[in-house]
Amino acid sequence: MVLAIALTINGIGFAQTDWNGKKCAVVLTYDDALNEHLDNVVPALNDYGLKGTFYLIGASPVVAKRLDEWRKAAKRGHELGNHTLNHPCDGSLENREWVPTEADLSRYTVARAVNEIKATNALLKAIDGKDKRTFAYPCGDLTINDTLFYKEVKNEFVAARGVASVYASIKEINLNNVCAFGESGTTAGHMIAEIEEAEKKGSCIVFIFHGVGGGHPLNIDLEEHRKLLEYLKKHKKDIWVPTMLQLGEYVRGKQGK
Repeated sequence: MVLAIALTINGIGFAQTDWNGKKCAVVLTYDDALNEHLDNVVPALNDYGLKGTFYLIGASPVVAKRLDEWRKAAKRGHELGNHTLNHPCDGSLENREWVPTEADLSRYTVARAVNEIKATNALLKAIDGKDKRTFAYPCGDLTINDTLFYKEVKNEFVAARGVASVYASIKEINLNNVCAFGESGTTAGHMIAEIEEAEKKGSCIVFIFHGVGGGHPLNIDLEEHRKLLEYLKKHKKDIWVPTMLQLGEYVRGKQGK
């Protein structure tokens, strides 16, 4: 007992229950507004009593054609996040030949990027009626010709999700570029091992999914996704599964911001 008290005082035991009273936090994020998100993911999350964050591309036909379904998902507690209007990526980088000219971030002005992000926020509010939101960098690209465009809109968001796969403590998390782990072709076993590593380090883990059961070249199998959700439900005593917005607000509070 004396040892346990000493460990807590020294901060060693603190990290073990620092995530809303749990050992770690796991955030499930889904990018690009795919049909599979509404057809496969939302029903599965609902079945397991879990919430996800869906980063919508404002100009996506899947947003326009299925507005009511996105609205229903938001009413069930899922987060609709901002993934910009046109998902621009930096086409000047190596192996980015696939980036179309009209969505080449390197050809954007900062003003255009800002305007498209704000327009997407307006669209999302029209869908879910919410003012608080989080952002996800398309392709993880942070700059336009060395200028950090997000700094012009950071006051519009609680947090922004990046793509660097790093385990961070609450104090270390940069809410302007939250680390996350991209998943493609990975098994539930692999993702569970990543969660266990986060728990061991007293950290959180944010997953990035695109296709789930199809719909995107970056895809995970539907059954592997189900096994992951099953694991999270089974371990809910130790694992907190917030939306990205909930995580951002919690971290902001802990950091005193």
